Amino acid sequence: MTTRHLVDLNCDMAESFGPYTLGHDELIMPHITSANIACGFHAGDPTVMRRTVALAKMHGVRVGAHPGYPDLAGFGRRPMGLAPTEVYDAVVYQIGALLGVAQLALCWA
Repeated sequence: MTTRHLVDLNCDMAESFGPYTLGHDELIMPHITSANIACGFHAGDPTVMRRTVALAKMHGVRVGAHPGYPDLAGFGRRPMGLAPTEVYDAVVYQIGALLGVAQLALCWA
């Protein structure tokens, strides 16, 4: 009997923003099975999110949210001193943003 193993090859994506290009999403996307899409607070922006979700759709790659602290200049790595409710609200906001982008990508089928 043969046992089949499935491995999810996951990558953080969509970290470019404005005039700054970070990573090589177009080159990596064909080789992964799921992508964490930066949701604009620590990296990424709405345009990059839309383009990356479209790229994932083209390659059959599943997407998930990669939320972060509202710290674009520090890549989400600086202490923010946020209350738990502020962190919760920031995560909900970012997931909602990606959900909206992903729903539009489905409409463009």
